[in-house]
Amino acid sequence: MPSFDIVSKVDAQALDNAVNVTTKEITNRFDFKGSHVEIKLDKKEFKISIETEDDMKMRQLIDVLINRAHKQNIAPEAFDTSKESYQSGKLTKQEVSVRNGLKQEDAKKIVKLIKDSGLKVQASINDDLVRVTGKKIDDLQEVIALCRGAELGIPLQYENMRS
Repeated sequence: MPSFDIVSKVDAQALDNAVNVTTKEITNRFDFKGSHVEIKLDKKEFKISIETEDDMKMRQLIDVLINRAHKQNIAPEAFDTSKESYQSGKLTKQEVSVRNGLKQEDAKKIVKLIKDSGLKVQASINDDLVRVTGKKIDDLQEVIALCRGAELGIPLQYENMRS
């Protein structure tokens, strides 16, 4: 039976490249000359720690980071900027986590979306992916279109298409 997997992954090397390009761009920008800016990537935890002098520069820095990551084929939804920045002495700090892998509740939302659509496919949760199987490849392609059209707030990739 034809099948494919729905996953939510971020390439660690692409993320590292995006952080490095952001750091280079910030050091060359006129509005950041002489100001303290620090960006650290924790590759194991998929977290980015950012330090700047004020909140306005923090927002600009996050915007540049998301734009550079988008050019590295990392979806903007992958960045969780919901944590507010906080003051630490003279510096403003913020931790941006990168969503890597499907959480259980997100996988349940996807399965519910597929089952409510009425398509003749089966969806099952396996660890951090959702496997979709069906008798026709056309049904599987409709599932992909359905997931792309739904506003789930997480970046999805579709891989291991087998017929």
